[in-house]
Amino acid sequence: MPIPRVIARANRVGFNRLARRVAPWLPGFGVIVHRGRTSGRTYETPVNVFRSADGFAVALTYGRQSDWAKNVLAAGEAELRTRGKRFRVRAPHLYHDKDRRAAPVPVRQVLRLLDVADFLALRMDDSGRPGGR
Repeated sequence: MPIPRVIARANRVGFNRLARRVAPWLPGFGVIVHRGRTSGRTYETPVNVFRSADGFAVALTYGRQSDWAKNVLAAGEAELRTRGKRFRVRAPHLYHDKDRRAAPVPVRQVLRLLDVADFLALRMDDSGRPGGR
């Protein structure tokens, strides 16, 4: 079972404020910039992100029902800030991988302990270049 929702709510108030500042620079982390499905408000959510053949894979540490994941799926696109760059990403889709192949080996072990095997795949915009907003 992924991290409980009560922890997610606590993180929104505390840890995420700090994480939003450092995650765009750290390997294995990033910030997804997305719009709320009903509010239209812009949100910035720290995530665990890994490069893939055609873009990125994001570990769904709070499960498939995370609001940010629903927002990105509904919009069909988002911005990803990782390793000091900004990327336009599109064509999001959920997938389950019990082997956690998107993550580096040491991270796979942590995800396995947390029972996280769901990911959100994000394709890099066709330009393949970092993009601004």
